[in-house]
Amino acid sequence: MNTIRKALAAGTALAATLLAAAPALAETVAIRAGSVITDAAAEASGPATILVEDGKIVSITPGHSVKADREIDLKGKTVLPGLIDLHTHLTGDPGGDFWKEAVEPEEWGVVVGAKNARITALAGFTTVREAGSGQETAFSLRRGTAEGLIPGPRIVAAGPALSIIGGHGDTNGFTPEVNALLDTGFNCTGVVECAAKVRLASQNGSDVIKITATGGVLSQQGRGLEAHFTFDEMKAIADTAHSLGLKVMAHAHGARGIEQAARAGIDSIEHGTYLDEAAAKVMREKGVVLVPTLMALEGVSEGLGKGVYTPVVEAKIRAVQPLMNSLVSRARQYGVTVVFGTDAGVYQHGRNAEELGLMRKQGMTDREVLASATTGAAKVLGMESQIGRLAPGYSADIIAVSGDPLKDVTVLEKVDFVMVRGRVIE
Repeated sequence: MNTIRKALAAGTALAATLLAAAPALAETVAIRAGSVITDAAAEASGPATILVEDGKIVSITPGHSVKADREIDLKGKTVLPGLIDLHTHLTGDPGGDFWKEAVEPEEWGVVVGAKNARITALAGFTTVREAGSGQETAFSLRRGTAEGLIPGPRIVAAGPALSIIGGHGDTNGFTPEVNALLDTGFNCTGVVECAAKVRLASQNGSDVIKITATGGVLSQQGRGLEAHFTFDEMKAIADTAHSLGLKVMAHAHGARGIEQAARAGIDSIEHGTYLDEAAAKVMREKGVVLVPTLMALEGVSEGLGKGVYTPVVEAKIRAVQPLMNSLVSRARQYGVTVVFGTDAGVYQHGRNAEELGLMRKQGMTDREVLASATTGAAKVLGMESQIGRLAPGYSADIIAVSGDPLKDVTVLEKVDFVMVRGRVIE
């Protein structure tokens, strides 16, 4: 009898163990949409159901008859792919107090970033490229949003930017002793050291390499917006990054700096303020895209004359204003591909979609603007088979708005529903 009881107990224990080990059945979620834009190149459909399971889109079916474990009612909305911002700084907020770098710990960037990640997702941006941060802050945020611990977008993170000693991106504005203490270790001089810094960034977890290829508007230097690296240094950075499967994004303002970066093999030009025909020709020939960040100028211009920026920075902002107001139209005239990125963090996070209207003002159609922030941006990230459109197998990065963004892209400035990787952002 004891033997039977032992056998039964063992069988029960085994069954319990197997049951615990078996994966739970995935919940299916049906999004009942009033209409669906699957792709910026397509027209809006009639009523449809998007079925989501395990964070991915399973099917898109006309009508609302498909059964599911849970339903989300968006019958009065237009449903479309989540937007992609290729240039953000989630770990920082706008302001001209450069001295805070000396008094705020790097860990504070994670706190600020958690706040801004949620704000950015609620604005309809389900993927962002973090274009320069502290040593670990963006990487921590990347993991937090990926694991669902922090509500926010998918994050493609650069980590600290590579810069020249004394250039934009380097610590400056303090005494030499304080500058040395604040140095993050990603300055480089010469091809060997620049290649080594790319390898270090890759080792530390960078998804993309960010360099400050020219001077900048917001750094505490009045001199020069042209090339800060030599051609050979830029080429070493690009070649090394590409050998590691990484792309390079370059902060670049001056025309000759843009031209040199493009010729060296850099993948995207960020800002591109002084773009001219000669620089654009090299970008076009090399397939280098422009990320114009028009909202950066919009944001900093709002702070002029209010004591937000030092006199040196204010002078540079005023100098670039007329150039940024024609940047997209110039780039398109020269045949350069324009993709979406805003420099969020220079202005208040959550206003990212205002860039869409600014791009339209410079001659892009609503459809072209939407494509720049979905399929075009996804291609730049090398993720065009995962994000940027709604299709079976793609990540369930889904937003909903009132109105039709193909007819008026500014309706995306007010987003009513956001799902990132199958998780609804509340």
